This record gives sequence, structure tokens and C-alpha cells, in this order.
Amino acid sequence: MRIELKTGALRMTRGQTLRVLDGAGSTVTAGNAAVWITEENRPRDIVLEPGHTYRLANRGVAVIEALGEASVSFA
Repeated sequence: MRIELKTGALRMTRGQTLRVLDGAGSTVTAGNAAVWITEENRPRDIVLEPGHTYRLANRGVAVIEALGEASVSFA
């Protein structure tokens, strides 16, 4: 399955992952639960707490994992 989403929001269940390709410059906002973000060629992972925002820095692959029943929005 392939889903393309430029902007908008997604609901994710605990442990569900989302793979983002070439998302450099996209802003990720965690809704009601924290999400874990790892980006290709970045030495540190991010735990994004609810209500906080993170800008993806690299053009490679980023993986976002829900640490609870999360909503994630992209801009």
C-alpha cells in the first residue's frame, strides 16, 4: 500500500510506524500522545511530546512510531 500525504493529520495506534521519504522541511506535530522519530543520517532520535513540533531535517528516510494512541499532523 502507498499513501501520499503532503499536509494533514493521521491517527496512529501504539507501536504503529510511519515511514516518511524525503520529508526535509516538513513539520511534524504530535497530538495527544508522544511519538518517536528517527531520521536517516541523524545521530540522535527524537521523542516528540504531545503539543510539540519538530522539523524533519534530512531528505532520506524518517520513521515515526506512536508511543500511545497518537495523532500526528504534517505541514
